[in-house]
Amino acid sequence: MTNQQRLAFEAGSGASSDTLLLAIASVTMGLAMLWTAWSTFGTFHEWQDGRATFFDLVWQVLRACIVLLVLGFYIR
Repeated sequence: MTNQQRLAFEAGSGASSDTLLLAIASVTMGLAMLWTAWSTFGTFHEWQDGRATFFDLVWQVLRACIVLLVLGFYIR
């Protein structure tokens, strides 16, 4: 943004654009981590009940971690 656009944004919203971007990134990563935990625990319970194999559990954890890594890279 140009300096005029930045000043207009701060005057209209009361916060800087960097603060808003940080808030959006934080909420996005927080939701992604919550999804990762929910997904992992769900697969863990399926593994305990015998509805999933250990390979399914490891694959789900690995896939969720890859999603977090890619999302973190693009949010950065």
